[in-house]
Amino acid sequence: MSHPLFNGLTLAICLGLGLLTACSKPAEVPEPERAVRTQVLVADTAGVTHEFAAEIRARVESRLAFRVGGKLLARQVNLGDAIKPGQLLAQLDMQDLLLAQEAARAGLSAARTNRDQLGADFKRYIDLRDQGFISAAELERRDSAFKSAQAQLDQSRAQADAQGNQTSYALLKAEVAGVVTGVEAEPGMVLAAGSTVLRVANDGPRDVVFSVPEDQVSRLRAVAGQAGAMKMRLWSDGPSRAPREVTLREIAAAADPATRTFLVKADAGLIDAKLGQTATVLLALPRQTEVIKLPLAAVLQQQGQASVWVLDAASMTVKLQPVVIGGADGNQAVIAAGLSPGLEVVVAGVHVLTPGQKVRRYQPVSAAPAAPAAPAASR
Repeated sequence: MSHPLFNGLTLAICLGLGLLTACSKPAEVPEPERAVRTQVLVADTAGVTHEFAAEIRARVESRLAFRVGGKLLARQVNLGDAIKPGQLLAQLDMQDLLLAQEAARAGLSAARTNRDQLGADFKRYIDLRDQGFISAAELERRDSAFKSAQAQLDQSRAQADAQGNQTSYALLKAEVAGVVTGVEAEPGMVLAAGSTVLRVANDGPRDVVFSVPEDQVSRLRAVAGQAGAMKMRLWSDGPSRAPREVTLREIAAAADPATRTFLVKADAGLIDAKLGQTATVLLALPRQTEVIKLPLAAVLQQQGQASVWVLDAASMTVKLQPVVIGGADGNQAVIAAGLSPGLEVVVAGVHVLTPGQKVRRYQPVSAAPAAPAAPAASR
């Protein structure tokens, strides 16, 4: 039979050992080796193709406005309407213009009457001078008055014609066929002369408009004249339709102050595309030699920096190597800097690795051999 004091000491020792075991830090479990696919880098050739988002626009897009100011009385077209030459598009209130035209006509009539009166007087004074009743100086004064009246008549006639033109300017008419792409004034608005009322895209050739960064402008100029260097693919085109060839038309002389890109326009001809439709411009650069190509899945993007995992064959660990992407060749990325031939790079499973992690090369599992057939039982 055990002593009670001995039993109490035994229980206290067991409890202490249990507490020490619970408070001790658990042993770290080593990170398991991960199987990865790798590729040994070799020098290759690549034809880099750059893609730019583009938009279909009209070659000529006009901003139509009245040449005189006034209150917009009516607008006969809406956004998206097709227009024809000579079609009435909008009209101003012509009341004040008509009154000014009547005043100009009245001034013209008064000037004509004054000229006719002075002309008749001049003829009579010629007869009086011939008869010796007036001097030659008096006849010259009458001649000057007649010529001044004639000049006033010419001035009044020009003012009346100009005022007639001003009245006709209250009618905004289409000069060419096109499509209304923008409406910037509504009936009831008081417009100043030259204020845009409508934006019209003229019928005719279409342009493919896109922007390129400043480091690509020189490359674009270098290959633009080559046949097949620039192509366009509408987003609505099916995969079976080949890209259409386009021709460089103009490059902006200055970069956009906000995006620091240059606006480029390429001639797409009379294509069956609607205005504003989106497209992709393909710029094929000359083939490069001695480049490194990797599958797109091998490139890891972190905080705007492209990197790949390089395998150290001696320790079977991986490290992150920053690289510079020079473009794409099909489904492969062209590495411009950061790698050299002979390195072994991870091409699959890049998103689950950490620096210094132990890995092993992936080995596909071969199919198990088929079991031999059992011998037939003897009778």
